[in-house]
Amino acid sequence: MCTIAAGICLTSYSCKEEQQSVNIKQTKLSFEKEGELKLKKAINDSILAELSIEIADDEYQTQTGLMYRDSMLDSQGMLFIFPDEAYRSFYMKNTQFSLDIIYISAEKKIVSIQKNASPMNETSLPSAAPVKYVLEVNAGLSEKWGLDVGNIITFSQTN
Repeated sequence: MCTIAAGICLTSYSCKEEQQSVNIKQTKLSFEKEGELKLKKAINDSILAELSIEIADDEYQTQTGLMYRDSMLDSQGMLFIFPDEAYRSFYMKNTQFSLDIIYISAEKKIVSIQKNASPMNETSLPSAAPVKYVLEVNAGLSEKWGLDVGNIITFSQTN
């Protein structure tokens, strides 16, 4: 195998020792700001954190999520928006960095948090109750911000 600027050059041989090359383009996925989100204490509405968010709201985006990315800034997150409220389960297949997965009800209240989800792990990480939203942030941030079940989110989309 040899690496070239446009992608990867794979070389394979058939029974007749004929050389064939296949070029595969690699696209680096980068963060695209599509909104802003605030995490707040439910008791007094004080802001715990503010994030720029990328929104996953169709089947392809929700299936792909943060897969195939190297990292994400602490000021960023991915918000998954589902058409209905249901029990959800996420996993870390092809996700290269640890995440906190925050499950949020249709009323925008946090119902459960899966902390420090391990990269590349396909173990199912379920919500504790039905949810309409799921927020993924870098691992450790939910602890740093003091997030608890019952805290709330507000968000706005920029497009």
